[in-house]
Amino acid sequence: MPTAPLREAFSFFHALRVRWAEVDPQSIVFNGHYLTYADVAITEYFRALGIRYPQDLSREGGDFFAIKTVLEYLAPARFDDELHIGIRVARLGRSSLSFAMGIWCGEQALTSGEVIYVHADSATRSNSPLPIWLREKILAVEHCAPQQ
Repeated sequence: MPTAPLREAFSFFHALRVRWAEVDPQSIVFNGHYLTYADVAITEYFRALGIRYPQDLSREGGDFFAIKTVLEYLAPARFDDELHIGIRVARLGRSSLSFAMGIWCGEQALTSGEVIYVHADSATRSNSPLPIWLREKILAVEHCAPQQ
């Protein structure tokens, strides 16, 4: 049985409302849309940190590439639900970062997940260290310190 994420672990949330096109014939959000929700929330997390993606990363010749995603479904979202997507950096590696995600509708946890990105050279796609300025921005805002 999947475990619900702890809302208190997240300092950043992005709200969005479920659109009609995201609901399947079962009248619930189609499972693939949850990765889109994660992607939108991660983009907004970067924006909240003052990071313009992709401009700020590409100026040093780097970019992020998704290497792993995991989603656990706890309860369904439905048309017109207002979702609150929590995003936090749970782990900072040498060249990778792992985002933890939680999605709630009101107080009910709907989804937990993980998205792992590797920082790589844009031309060669070989991994490269996370920029120091990026580490500093992340560590300054996370109230649950990421594993390193």
